[in-house]
Amino acid sequence: MRIDILTVVPELLESPLGHSIIQRAKDNGVVEIYIHNIRDFSEDKHNKVDDYAFSGGAGMVMRLEPIVKAIESLTDQRQYDEIIFTSPDGEPYTQKTANTLSLKENIIILCGHYKGIDQRIRDHFITKEISVGDFVLTGGELAAAIITDSVVRLLPGAMGDETSALTDSFQDNLLAPPLYTRPAEFRGWKVPDILLSGDHKKIERWQEEQAYKRTKLLRPDLLDDE
Repeated sequence: MRIDILTVVPELLESPLGHSIIQRAKDNGVVEIYIHNIRDFSEDKHNKVDDYAFSGGAGMVMRLEPIVKAIESLTDQRQYDEIIFTSPDGEPYTQKTANTLSLKENIIILCGHYKGIDQRIRDHFITKEISVGDFVLTGGELAAAIITDSVVRLLPGAMGDETSALTDSFQDNLLAPPLYTRPAEFRGWKVPDILLSGDHKKIERWQEEQAYKRTKLLRPDLLDDE
């Protein structure tokens, strides 16, 4: 899989995408991640990428030309399955979306900044708009890192135990069940007996029941389609 990220602040992505599972996935050839500075595509002598909106009002908007050049420089070389724009008014990002994106071959993520981007980019280039929550960030770089992280960990070969990702929260619309480690008793706090029984079928059934109870308590909206 190849992920190209377009941003005006590439430094914000260097650390989140350079460690842990993502770095191992890159080292093992599971994913290629390229970060492109949109300012490199500006023809302004100061590499400006923002301008005032025709409608007026406070705040700046990302200009049309640099972004178009950045996108076309990539799409001229290969076909992309999705061109994603990170925006607080995009569709809510979910595990289901991450699962779908993990099946793609090439995607572009355009990080929103300032008050947004020229609408014509959204009209003619963007195939999916994604929001990571009902709040506003300084820029879309953290959102792009979240999307990239959640997708890469699903790729075959990214994790040592590939079944681990399949039991994460939100898979099958359930939160993860409670987990325990050794010792079996600490300060009088005991691990449930069922987990010490060695009966894997009963343990699995208990975990499913706990996951359902926890989801019903904390995120009943996930059970709407049960």
